Amino acid sequence: MKMQSFTTLFLLVVAVGCLPEAVSAGDAPARKPNFIIIFTDDQGYGDLSCFGGKHVKTPEIDRLADEGSRLTSFYVAAPVCTPSRAALMTGCYPRRIDMATGSNFCVLLAGDRKGLHPNEITIAEVLRDAGYATAIFGKWHLGDQPQWLPTRQGFDEYFGIPYSHDIHPYHPNQKHFNFPPLPLLEDEKVIESEPDADYLTRRVTERAVRFIEANKDRPFFLYVPHPIPHAPLHVSPPYMENVSESVKDKLKEENDSIDYRTRRKLFPQAISEIDWSVGQIIETLKKYNLDRDTLVIFTSDNGPAIGSAGPLRGRKGSTFEGGMREPTVAWWPGRVPAGKTNDELLTSMDLLPTLAKLAGAKVPDDRVIDGKDIWPVLAGQPAAKSPHDRFFYYGGNRLRAVRSGNWKLHLPRKQPKAKGPAAPALYDLGNDLGEKNDVAAEHPEVVERLSGYAAEFEKDLAAHGRPAAWIDHPKPLLPHKPKQR
Repeated sequence: MKMQSFTTLFLLVVAVGCLPEAVSAGDAPARKPNFIIIFTDDQGYGDLSCFGGKHVKTPEIDRLADEGSRLTSFYVAAPVCTPSRAALMTGCYPRRIDMATGSNFCVLLAGDRKGLHPNEITIAEVLRDAGYATAIFGKWHLGDQPQWLPTRQGFDEYFGIPYSHDIHPYHPNQKHFNFPPLPLLEDEKVIESEPDADYLTRRVTERAVRFIEANKDRPFFLYVPHPIPHAPLHVSPPYMENVSESVKDKLKEENDSIDYRTRRKLFPQAISEIDWSVGQIIETLKKYNLDRDTLVIFTSDNGPAIGSAGPLRGRKGSTFEGGMREPTVAWWPGRVPAGKTNDELLTSMDLLPTLAKLAGAKVPDDRVIDGKDIWPVLAGQPAAKSPHDRFFYYGGNRLRAVRSGNWKLHLPRKQPKAKGPAAPALYDLGNDLGEKNDVAAEHPEVVERLSGYAAEFEKDLAAHGRPAAWIDHPKPLLPHKPKQR
């Protein structure tokens, strides 16, 4: 009897010893992971050293790539700011939620009548409902009226600007736009008029670090949408030290104006300061032993306006690869494979369902969500493949291209004056990343198949689309300056 009891106890001890560490006897349950999305503005596929950029130096982001994975076929859902951010936040193609354009421009402007509908469910709302602290520090660009601000869309904290920092009285085409002063917000209150843009990257970073420190003992979601390197380029004084004297002299001449042309020459410095910012965030995670509990995604909202698309054709505003394929790094020590290049087709829309699953949160099931759970791919699980057998490229409300596998079909324009090819153009991205050789004539069956995907998806959007929010008589957050006589 005693021998039987001893044998039973011995087997039990061995079995417990073989359990995963997180659920071993005496261990507390593993904490929910933290999530950080760093989302820069107008940074191209070639604007990181680890993606081949020779005109920039990004040692901190390169280190992330060495310790994590480079995602080389990661797409945003639009080639300009507002729709790209709407897709990231909701997991949906912008056209599905009527956020493919502003009310009368390609993006939302100051005092726009349009905004992300309050009924949409953002990543922040999904995670906050699961017990997460949530914050955004940087650029929002999904509506500047009070009912559309981040604090009404799931974020506990907001510090930043409501749209691009060129929506200000110094815009080169100000006579056409007549923009009011740029506001800086704390939650829903304007705390500064026309903040010094030289310090935006630094101030956003400082707030991100403080948020991590304040929430180190609970799960958090931190969204850092940097306003840079969108024009006009600004950097803080330490990053002006290696700028040529001629550029410095030209900038000293700015007098109630912004010299956009000269500021273009600050591009390497702007990228370096973003790189510094990433380093500060990672250093803070490591300081508090949060690095092995935190998934960090670094990417950009669309292709370059100033920088480089590397080997890709097209830039910001284009549905060629350079407009929507972004330089992306995924980092989570011990969970995301180190030093890996991952070329599976992934999208910014996938982050909502993926983070929700990792957090044990509920993905909305009362609406269509276009994003898919991509954790098996990010984690490098054996044989894990992209969950997307097709991806759609929209320019505004018009579907311009479809990708399936390595095939990409540019759809013909329907009106003579519309942008795009007059006939279908097919590219094999596996052998022609720069989209130089149209092989539509050699593969009519592929053209027909991808054209069918496009027609099916347009019908799906018509049947399952949702409205944006609209109001009458919107007001800018700051009054216009009186015009000088």
